[in-house]
Amino acid sequence: MDPRLSPIRPMQDTTDVTAIEAAVLRRLLNHLNLQRPDVQNIDLMILAGFCRNCLADWYREAAEAEGLPLDRNAAREIVYGMPFGEWKDRHQRPATPEQLAAFEALNGKTGGS
Repeated sequence: MDPRLSPIRPMQDTTDVTAIEAAVLRRLLNHLNLQRPDVQNIDLMILAGFCRNCLADWYREAAEAEGLPLDRNAAREIVYGMPFGEWKDRHQRPATPEQLAAFEALNGKTGGS
């Protein structure tokens, strides 16, 4: 495998790797928000230990690390592709008792943001 493509590499990014990572993030967000908006954040947290809100927090933290201040709402709008409240109104359903129980059982075990 080309060492430039390794997911674990020295802190020096190459333009090619950065472009690939950016394309992957755009594809992930497109998939979550356009193709699978039915997948609830709580399900992502239960299964993967992160959700769209975590992605927004990570995005904000990365922007700030580059000296670009970004507030939480702006980061969420970037990740959700629309204001968070609008996305919630369109797509978020109340968590079921089963989802809440599964989430509580994992509390403290997820990576989250």
